[in-house]
Amino acid sequence: MQTILVYVVAAFAEIAGCFAVWAHLRKDASILWLMPGGIALGLFAYLLTRVDSAAAGRAYAAYGGVYIAASLVWLWAVEGVRPDRWDIAGSVVCLAGAALIIFGPRTA
Repeated sequence: MQTILVYVVAAFAEIAGCFAVWAHLRKDASILWLMPGGIALGLFAYLLTRVDSAAAGRAYAAYGGVYIAASLVWLWAVEGVRPDRWDIAGSVVCLAGAALIIFGPRTA
């Protein structure tokens, strides 16, 4: 359960950091947006090191599904755009894939 929490917090840190850059470059927000954005991206990278996995690639692969679902939550909560049924269906598929990677039995 701790792994899932770390993934969720990491996803929102990554999205917030990237959104800060997006806001600065695409929405003409102040360059000061880049400071908290950089901190958020640093937090994201740190958090992924806290995942209990023997292989970084596996940790990152599973994280991808969580990131996609979190991005759709961000889309709705922050940007005010409601995800459609295809967004939701795609997110469910990605979360199922992440669950297989996270919880699948390992032989070694």
